Amino acid sequence: MVLHGYRLWVEQTNQNGGLLGRPVQLILYDDKGREDLVAEYYEKMITQDHVDLVLSPYGTSLTMTASDVTESHGYVMLAATASGAQIWEKGYSAVFGVYAPAGRYFIGFSDLMARNGFKTIGLVFENSPFNLSLARGVRKWIKRFNISITHDMGFNDAQTEFPRILEQLLATPHDGLIFSGYPRECHQFIDLMKKTDYRPAAMAFTIAPVSPNFYQRIGPFAEGIFGPSQWEPDERIPFPGTRQFIDDFKRFTGGMPTYHAASAYSACQLLEKAVIQAREINHQKIRDYISSINTVTIMGRFKVDHTGLQVGHNPILIQWQNGKKQIVYPTDMRTSPPQFRRTGD
Repeated sequence: MVLHGYRLWVEQTNQNGGLLGRPVQLILYDDKGREDLVAEYYEKMITQDHVDLVLSPYGTSLTMTASDVTESHGYVMLAATASGAQIWEKGYSAVFGVYAPAGRYFIGFSDLMARNGFKTIGLVFENSPFNLSLARGVRKWIKRFNISITHDMGFNDAQTEFPRILEQLLATPHDGLIFSGYPRECHQFIDLMKKTDYRPAAMAFTIAPVSPNFYQRIGPFAEGIFGPSQWEPDERIPFPGTRQFIDDFKRFTGGMPTYHAASAYSACQLLEKAVIQAREINHQKIRDYISSINTVTIMGRFKVDHTGLQVGHNPILIQWQNGKKQIVYPTDMRTSPPQFRRTGD
């Protein structure tokens, strides 16, 4: 999805005459999800390929590694697919977030739980930068909504630790569950849940539920599952260019975009605007422009604080209902009211 977003922007930019009158060439390296390769390839792109601009890798951990390299060379990087707060706690001056921070992902879910009278929740998270940042935010916001955390459990190895975690969750009643992990871990935990009677009234998972194939992957068990999203491919999303982007993406790929594609595309658009404003590839001018703007992209509002952390954009909340993904929060973007399982459902 991320590469599709990047490639769509490249195609459209070149069809419109390129950037500063020059055709855009996208240079790609497969980091295989490894931090050592990220460091090696970003160094290579800057010092050997002599690229003019850089785009970010996927996820918080890899973006943190890439930012060490880009910052040392004075290159601006828009973190198109990372939201862990640790990136912006390094004191860097040229790394800017596009996503709402991980710590804000479950504000909507917490709000809905409180409004519906739920009092207790279990929290399960992977011990990785993004998920640790998210868990820290959950603790903060859950407390504000007067909800108690009955279980607060991190994991390192899903295969060996999930049975024990599920056993502990089954032992103590609670109203809701927040599970924070990458899609593979989410699916592993759901597959394990399906073999038991464990099904709290409100369940939310990161990343996996936003996939258009989520329901197909896990079947009817998907009904009622919530998930935070940065954006959804719905024409009712009230941001300029949303409908055009959805149409263009469908034409370009044959499929529907997720927020990962929209964020990648938005990051490219922001870089493009900064370069046009600077009238040259000058990273100091690009940095000054991006750090000062308060604008709206197809993703929503873009505004960063003095550290580069995204403070303008807010996440939304989706829920699977009757085999379809619906937006349930915030109210002004809602495509369907939230639904909760009750005793006996």
